[in-house]
Amino acid sequence: MKKISVHYLFTLLLLIVIFSCSENSETSTEPQNTANTIEASQMLNVSYGIDSKQVYDIYLPENRDENTKVLILVHGGGWTSGDKTDMNAYKTIAQEDIPEYAIVNMNYRLASQGVSPFPMQLNDITSVINHLKANHSEYLISQNYGFVGVSAGAHLAMLWSYSYDTENDINMVASIVGPTNLADSAYNDNPAFQIDLIMQYFGETPSTAFLETYSPLHQVESTSAPTILFYGGIDPLIPNSQGIDMNAKLTQLGVTHEFTLYPNEGHGWIGANLFDTWTKLKLFIVANH
Repeated sequence: MKKISVHYLFTLLLLIVIFSCSENSETSTEPQNTANTIEASQMLNVSYGIDSKQVYDIYLPENRDENTKVLILVHGGGWTSGDKTDMNAYKTIAQEDIPEYAIVNMNYRLASQGVSPFPMQLNDITSVINHLKANHSEYLISQNYGFVGVSAGAHLAMLWSYSYDTENDINMVASIVGPTNLADSAYNDNPAFQIDLIMQYFGETPSTAFLETYSPLHQVESTSAPTILFYGGIDPLIPNSQGIDMNAKLTQLGVTHEFTLYPNEGHGWIGANLFDTWTKLKLFIVANH
């Protein structure tokens, strides 16, 4: 799966709302308190494991306390590529529009030939959650989390929320063009994204049971976290059925959710539809997290 172009085109939305932000990825700013306020701070490349990819950036808002909720960003890249920097535009606009949230932008170990993303990348999300919990008093944040994921990152965010969140820590999850059902027969007709071949590359046997185990559609329950979905009607990688079937399953289970299908968009979009995506996503975050 190729990187979604939304990562880069999101800068157009930043121009629409007229703001800018800069940062130095080599520096770390520790929290500083004054007599009357707790200042905003950031800590970059915080290690949550021994692998060089097991790091996250955390952006802490001013005047936070242990009720401050956390938004976790999960990048895409077909499970084999991508980086947390791909999500910087989401981080920046969230800081501007919903500044009361702490933001975590995470990396995870990447899959490769013979190295499966499952459950490795899901375990990395678990490690991030556990690290945030262990440091919540130092960071002055709550233990309530929400996810925004794109493409493969959206798949991981949904799957972790539905299948790995044993302590009900997740308040909401957003999927932007994320795979929802790896067992979908529609993938058989898609030369750009054939699940069986991808899984074999990872060294997996793509049995129906395996594919369903790692599919949000087959793991979601009536008690799962509120979910918002965005998909493109002419996406060359993700069949329409991925979003449509997920929407139907959430409706059937009575899970709070929203679903937007942009009929003429692909695996990413710009302009008015991108502005629409952020507007809906922001309102959903505020309402549910």
